[in-house]
Amino acid sequence: QVQPVESGGGLVQPGGSLRLSCVASGTILSLYPMGWYRQAPGKQRELVARISTSSSTIYADSVKGRFTISRDNAKNTVFLQMNSLKPEDTAVYYCNRYPAYGPWGQGTQVIVSS
Repeated sequence: QVQPVESGGGLVQPGGSLRLSCVASGTILSLYPMGWYRQAPGKQRELVARISTSSSTIYADSVKGRFTISRDNAKNTVFLQMNSLKPEDTAVYYCNRYPAYGPWGQGTQVIVSS
């Protein structure tokens, strides 16, 4: 099965921005609704944002107005632009189909700290 590969995480100060990317060789991401999920230490994995095949989007209340999910079908890539980051956004971020299906990738670590 195809495993997504996430990248773009890092250490950022509160109020900063990051852009996460998700690719998955061997599958055409544009065929599926996709989601970005995150898992903070000691917490369950949660859905942060999702995008349909027609690029309509839905966000968790906690990130609404700060995060933007998008897709570039020509590049077979899904993005998550994260602005105005807060310490509570610290987590490992994953992408997967929505609803989640198949193996999870390694994720990309986001740490928001001063």
